[in-house]
Amino acid sequence: MNRRQLTAFIGAGSNIGNKARNLQEALDMLAKLPQTSVVQASGVYHSEPLGLNDQEWFYNAVIEMHTALSPDALLSSCQKIETDMGRPAEHAKWGPRIIDLDVLLYDDLTCCLEHLTIPHPELPNRKFALLPMLDLANPVHPVLGKTMKELLETCPDRSAIERCNHLFLKIP
Repeated sequence: MNRRQLTAFIGAGSNIGNKARNLQEALDMLAKLPQTSVVQASGVYHSEPLGLNDQEWFYNAVIEMHTALSPDALLSSCQKIETDMGRPAEHAKWGPRIIDLDVLLYDDLTCCLEHLTIPHPELPNRKFALLPMLDLANPVHPVLGKTMKELLETCPDRSAIERCNHLFLKIP
């Protein structure tokens, strides 16, 4: 059975090794997923770490995809990419990572399971996800009923973030 393709937004972050290359490698791997195509990628943003401040700053981006994968299958695929790229299964919350992939939005779906919540519960609180998403689109948060721009205007995150105008992710 062919499922209809829906739009998903994936947040990507890295603060270990060649951060820009890590983001590009994750995007390349996402583009190879079955029943999936990468539509566009945001600019790359350099952002201050949240939680544990004694670590390298992150490079962050958001990737827009069309996918027929279920939300569970998409999450599993993101976790496999993280593992394949060297992220250990056990890692410190808010700690350094070679790659972090989060399902931020999956069309207008809402889902609250033990292992998966869509929209991502921290999305309204993270400038490093909201700013890159606004490079791509201004979707409405399906629970809060506010656009990403409206969420950014009331975002409590006061961490430093800047766009890296010299870095671009390439769609394969």
